[in-house]
Amino acid sequence: MTKGYRAAAIGAVVLLAAGYWWHARAPANTAAPAAGGSAVPVTVIAAERRDVPQRMSAIGTVQSLHTVVLRPQISGAITVVLFKEGELVERGALLARIDDRSIKAALAQAQAEKASSEADLRIAELDLARYTGLRDRSIVPRQTIEQQAALVEKLKATILASEARIEAQRVQLSFTEIRSPVRGRVGIRRIDPGNLVQVGDEQGLVTVTQIDPISIVFTLPQETLPRLREATKESRQMHVTAFDRDGSSPLARGRLTTLDNQIDVATGTLRLRAEFDNASSDLWPGQFVTLQLETGMSANATVLPAHCIQQGLNGAFVYRVQDAIAQPVDVVTSYLDDEIAVIATGVAPGDMVVIDGQSRLKPGAKVKASMLGEADVVGT
Repeated sequence: MTKGYRAAAIGAVVLLAAGYWWHARAPANTAAPAAGGSAVPVTVIAAERRDVPQRMSAIGTVQSLHTVVLRPQISGAITVVLFKEGELVERGALLARIDDRSIKAALAQAQAEKASSEADLRIAELDLARYTGLRDRSIVPRQTIEQQAALVEKLKATILASEARIEAQRVQLSFTEIRSPVRGRVGIRRIDPGNLVQVGDEQGLVTVTQIDPISIVFTLPQETLPRLREATKESRQMHVTAFDRDGSSPLARGRLTTLDNQIDVATGTLRLRAEFDNASSDLWPGQFVTLQLETGMSANATVLPAHCIQQGLNGAFVYRVQDAIAQPVDVVTSYLDDEIAVIATGVAPGDMVVIDGQSRLKPGAKVKASMLGEADVVGT
């Protein structure tokens, strides 16, 4: 009896499960659109013909083209600081001075030594000329004349040495003036008047960073290299637009200047640099930005929103609507980004293509189509 009771209970459970499955399936089958049944509401858009710029998106870092840490080239005390933190300075602007009194004294000494040697040289040359005039009379020995000629050459060499010391002191004197080598913005100062600075100080006195023009370094996948090289071969300037980090506000428009000479084997990416005019200082060194690189133009192209494109077993396709019937059409795209698809084959300008509601469609489904952004019903 126990075995029979168990068999009956199992049979009842199986029958209940089968009944539940059938009832659950019935609404789904009746809801599926069929020829002659209710139309599926969809949104359509007309394919356009227009010029489309081809773009690549990337994340980049703003970098100065010239950043200089000013370090002292002589040791001494800072006598005056002539800049304000954060101000824009011109190339060659005097920023600070180092005590130059000892160098000026050494320079004056070298100049005096040169003057003394020049006076001695004039006397020696006069004596040599007199000795040479008396040589024919055998009044002055030949040896004396040769010694006098050697003295003249020695004094000339002494003058050259003095001139070298003078030049060296002038160079040292120039090091007492700290000047900006670039036009840029100075950072936070690390010195005050009276501070003693040393040659080779790693910290430096101040940093000057060029702001205008400025560059952005970014990376792209190595798969984009053929497209970039093709654009480069055409000797065409590729424009780059920089946006803020979330990509909502444009900051500046520049040009691509450099492709790195190798692919990063660790990341499989290529580094690029773009330069921007930055008179308004919207770009700041170290800032993260979103970029759009224009690599070309699809002229007179058939264009659809990227949301129209679906992926199937055979590749990309769209649902084209004709006479209130939706049919899948295979398409080939020559350019595709997050917003725009350029259609090479499959769709012609003016064709109505489903942009919303594709998930409810089957081949040959009857549709009730509304134009995107309009309340008018199309094809009903």
